[in-house]
Amino acid sequence: MKLRFYPSPFTTQLHRCHVSPTIHSDKIQPRHLHVSATSSSPVQNHSLKRRHVIAAPLISAGATLLFSAVSKAEEPTSPETTPPPPQSDVANKDADVAKMEADVANKKEGDVEVMNWRIYDASVIGEPMAIGKENRKKVWEKLMNARVVYLGEAEQVPIGDDKELELEIVKKLHKRCVQFERSLCLALEAFSCNLQEQLNQFINGSINGEVLKMFVSHWAPERWQEYEPLLNYCRDNGVHLVACGIPLEVLRTIQSEGIRGLPKADRKKYAPPAGSGFISGFTAISRRSTFDMSYVTQSPPFEPSSYLSTQARAAEDYTMSQVILEAVADDGASGLLVVVTGASHVTYGPRGTGVPARISRKMQKKNQAVILLNPERQQIRREGETPVADLLWYSAARQCTRNCYDRAEIARVMNAAGRKRDALPQDLQKGLDLGLISPEVLQNFFDLEKYPLISELTHRFQGFRERLLADPKFLQKLAIEEAISITTTLLAQYEKRKDNFFEELDYVITDTARGAVVDFFTVWLPAPTLSFLMFDEINSSDSVEVFKGLLGSIPDNAFQRNLVGRDWNLSHRVLAVFVGGLKLAAVGFISSIGAVASSNGLYAARRFLNPSLVSKQQTKRSPILKTAVVYGGFLGISANLRYQFIAGIVEHRISELVSDQALFVNMLSFVTRTINSYWGTQQWIDLARFMGLQSTKSESVSPTTTENSSHALECTEVKETSIDEINQ
Repeated sequence: MKLRFYPSPFTTQLHRCHVSPTIHSDKIQPRHLHVSATSSSPVQNHSLKRRHVIAAPLISAGATLLFSAVSKAEEPTSPETTPPPPQSDVANKDADVAKMEADVANKKEGDVEVMNWRIYDASVIGEPMAIGKENRKKVWEKLMNARVVYLGEAEQVPIGDDKELELEIVKKLHKRCVQFERSLCLALEAFSCNLQEQLNQFINGSINGEVLKMFVSHWAPERWQEYEPLLNYCRDNGVHLVACGIPLEVLRTIQSEGIRGLPKADRKKYAPPAGSGFISGFTAISRRSTFDMSYVTQSPPFEPSSYLSTQARAAEDYTMSQVILEAVADDGASGLLVVVTGASHVTYGPRGTGVPARISRKMQKKNQAVILLNPERQQIRREGETPVADLLWYSAARQCTRNCYDRAEIARVMNAAGRKRDALPQDLQKGLDLGLISPEVLQNFFDLEKYPLISELTHRFQGFRERLLADPKFLQKLAIEEAISITTTLLAQYEKRKDNFFEELDYVITDTARGAVVDFFTVWLPAPTLSFLMFDEINSSDSVEVFKGLLGSIPDNAFQRNLVGRDWNLSHRVLAVFVGGLKLAAVGFISSIGAVASSNGLYAARRFLNPSLVSKQQTKRSPILKTAVVYGGFLGISANLRYQFIAGIVEHRISELVSDQALFVNMLSFVTRTINSYWGTQQWIDLARFMGLQSTKSESVSPTTTENSSHALECTEVKETSIDEINQ
């Protein structure tokens, strides 16, 4: 075996060149490597070739070792081979990661807020501007940049939704304060400042809620129930509570005797001093009563009672402002204080009359944020006027009179569809004026217009439009119901009539036709609707208009979700079942009389065409009035309850949970309506026989007992079929 050596470029270079690498190191002395290769005699060349085979690899290995030694010698002598990154870099990376996580969390929270809240910027000129979901983050940034956030709630007529909003806002502010390592305090006007010790004991766990409740025994029971979730959250999460209200006995003294009736110590503590912007009920600047300045649009008589009330209001504002300033000072420079009080205490107004105005003397206005919770009306701000608040905050179910949705988004949808406002139906134009139409609803309307038949129905008939906006698949469900109605009615008729089915075909046709008509109304009346005319104020005193307003205040379906501006409680929903039953009962009564008339007409026609056949038949006819009453009651009770459940629970709520599975939703609707239709038909036939409206085949009837009345049968959706049995 011959061993061949192929010199590498490195060794070849050594033969041709003089390589003199010099190594510099603190520990290795400089050394020189000199390799020389020159031409010589043939013998020498031959010997050199043999030496090259042996020496070249050794030289290559030695050079590699030398270069590696140089690299190690030039490295620092520290035992750590890789120095750790600077602490600032690590901190920056951690901060970046935390920021990314916070952004993701904020994004998720923002998605929920869009569904649960409506927020408006009240500081703009003109009407308050709705804040879209893309700008919600700026709202929280504004609140976090403030030192004091006021939550103004309703006073004369408390709103339960206010407490829910307060709890949600406090929760989200607390999460952000924990993230940015800021402390959070909650000041409550409902607790007088002399109850601070009891609040501290409650937070520390020394006393429970039942003991704390004893110190506010003058509260109504429902008021404590509203505050209890907020108090428990603060206790469980370490949010400090501050009592900032004026003591009840002091307030009553001022209301009855004025500030001068207070003892000197109380007057010094609770009454605003002279020169503070309020002197004996008047501002130091204009000398006008603050009562008159706050309510310039009203003209109540200025009596001593109103003068004392103005003093009481000034004392309340002054007491709260002093407690708030003290709490802010104790909380440090980075703390956040949330104040829950009446809206009239925190609305911006003349200098010196409200809590924010009083505090602005020692704290810049930019460090305060005023939020009004669920205000009934939105005021249009003119240039030069002070805004009533920074933000208007509505819960999803509360009514607002203007601008409930982002109008910029509405304009984008209109432009994308190439439509003008004037081309829309009148009720949609009214809804746009009131700000009650969401961009999604408007987009659904434009999508429906793509189909010629549906477009014609939506433009010509308001009832179809209201139902299609609430449920774009309404026509599909109506068609399913009618198909099921006709099929199940025929099956039930055949099962009950058996061999007499074709002999009594005229009654079968009458019952089936009536069932189809009644079935239409049993789908139509309980269907959820989306109407905007109901929000218009009723200025007419006409009884019809008042009645329409009453009907517009209740939902069409007892299980329908709350619409924007509507807060349907249990009473409204029970009334919806009752009113829906009355509507269906009226439909059943009228349709039954119509069916009887049709049945009599068919009987007369058959007798005219084939007298011999009719003369052989003995018939027992159902009484018209009794049949109509029983059938109307059947629709108003049985059919109404069944269709309220199907339209409200099965197709409105359950279907929304699985809306992404269209096939399952359609199958669920089909199966439910099929079972309901067949069951309703059987119920009606059994009820009709029980009430004596129909006879069974085993009964015999004397020829002299024939009545001149006819009957009507069931309906399908109430797909019931009432029938006049003809006995041989």
